Amino acid sequence: MPSKVRITKEAIIDASMNLVREEGANALNARGVAGRLGCSTQPIFSNYAVMEELRSDVIKAAERLYREYQERDMAKEAYPPYKASGMAYIRFAREEKELFKLLFMRDRSNEKIAERKEEIEDLIRLISRNAGLSEEEAYRFHIEMWLFVHGIAVMAATSYLEWDPETISGILTDAYEGLKARFQIRKASPFTGTTDSSMEDGKWTRPLSARKEKKEQI
Repeated sequence: MPSKVRITKEAIIDASMNLVREEGANALNARGVAGRLGCSTQPIFSNYAVMEELRSDVIKAAERLYREYQERDMAKEAYPPYKASGMAYIRFAREEKELFKLLFMRDRSNEKIAERKEEIEDLIRLISRNAGLSEEEAYRFHIEMWLFVHGIAVMAATSYLEWDPETISGILTDAYEGLKARFQIRKASPFTGTTDSSMEDGKWTRPLSARKEKKEQI
């Protein structure tokens, strides 16, 4: 009698990743994963008590893949390091649409979100050095720049736009230089705004406030 083929946790995660890639996160269920593996659901629940545990492992695997994109693109030196991180984010959204949605577009209303500021410390130092900002100002700069980059990435992930890397690179340069000029004006003028803000569990708890400043021309 032939021995049974053991389905490993790694195989389950790989099958789940491919399922999400092709059918989206909503397709992640025991039957769908078992169908990919050509087995019953029994091996799934031998490794995972509930499907939420498997979903958590898939998110971790997707995060590892995303970090590989970041590390690879920054190591290539095709762009300055800070721009490379943004280009990698957008490339991941374009090439791994459903995994991007799982990581960065899922409903987090029932999640406790940690700020995880230590993960971007190197980027904050880069901004601080290159733009002549304090680390607090550099953090605010990064948040504003990231919102811009995230918008492009979301449009790429949803196939709303299909821009080539050269176009995206130029747009990111324009946004970066414009934002840098704005921050330098703030530092130079006594009427400029402040980067005062408040975060709780990684979420903004109130709008970013500012000191009295001249009426902005937009």
